[in-house]
Amino acid sequence: MKKTLLTFSIAGALVLSASPFTSTPAAAVGNGPGYGGNETINTSILHTYEEMVSYLKTQEAKQQQLELEVIGQSVKGRDLYLAKYMTNPDNPTILFLTQQHGNEQLTTEGALDFIKHLGTGKMKGVTDDVNILIVPMLNADGAMGDVNFSLDDYIADGGRNLTRYNALEVDLNRDHVDKIQPETQALHFNVMQKYDIDYMIDLHHQGANSERDGKLVSGSILYPTTPNADPEVVERSKQLGAVVFDAVDSTGWGHLGKYAGGSAETISRNGIAVEYGISTLLFEMRGMSDHYREDYVLGQKSNGYLIKQTVTTLDAAVRAIADGSIETADTSFWDTLAEQRTRQTE
Repeated sequence: MKKTLLTFSIAGALVLSASPFTSTPAAAVGNGPGYGGNETINTSILHTYEEMVSYLKTQEAKQQQLELEVIGQSVKGRDLYLAKYMTNPDNPTILFLTQQHGNEQLTTEGALDFIKHLGTGKMKGVTDDVNILIVPMLNADGAMGDVNFSLDDYIADGGRNLTRYNALEVDLNRDHVDKIQPETQALHFNVMQKYDIDYMIDLHHQGANSERDGKLVSGSILYPTTPNADPEVVERSKQLGAVVFDAVDSTGWGHLGKYAGGSAETISRNGIAVEYGISTLLFEMRGMSDHYREDYVLGQKSNGYLIKQTVTTLDAAVRAIADGSIETADTSFWDTLAEQRTRQTE
């Protein structure tokens, strides 16, 4: 029976390694400022595609267990990378997918910090019992603003804009059935169909004004909601969600809600669960680094705790799979976890 993979959409994090984003997390969720037309949104402090590739190659040279693979090319011809920690083919395997949407880049920053973290003594022995796959930037053209449509309405400064869509103005996270775009084809043909994946976390960003129980959230999570998903796959997805929720919501600065998502199988959370029997989790981090809607954008003072949230999430998932505790994770919290709502502002 095929092992179940969890597609997890994340904005979370582990203990941060040194990076331009490392900072003390906000004392409480929501303290990081919204854009409001005043706060700085500077993309020059984010990794460019070229800087990301250089970072990955540097880490590959330093880490014996890390291997990079090119899984395909973007519309504009940029190589798309997969970072692999494959110690034993019999181990359970988790995939972390980031930046299907090019303007949701703190998930990539968190994934890069996590890759560095995997090479430290803090993870000694953990990777012996779990295989880890990381796609750190699926929408490389959107992340660079190298697209065939106008970005005049986007907000960020710093030398480039970042866009949700790929170069052809297609939302990659609506292409998981037809698989028309080269980025989606690379993911499915050279990752999903090549490796025996059990869990996937799909990391995204959402608007900045969502709240749960009257308090702004740091992110939101959701399991597959299509009726076509196998119940066992859904239950294991909920277990992955339990691991993440317990790790993030207990920090004091993390506060998660339930994402209000649909059942369309064109979305990775649903489509991948059905097609491959992989347990998937969506993690939507609060705020974006660039967008045409001001209420979706957070000031860069929020970067530190959002990147830390990503690392915390990835670390918790890896450890729970490695030691088997994910198999007994209590999913009853889903029954009472409130669906986030958009805060009304004047």
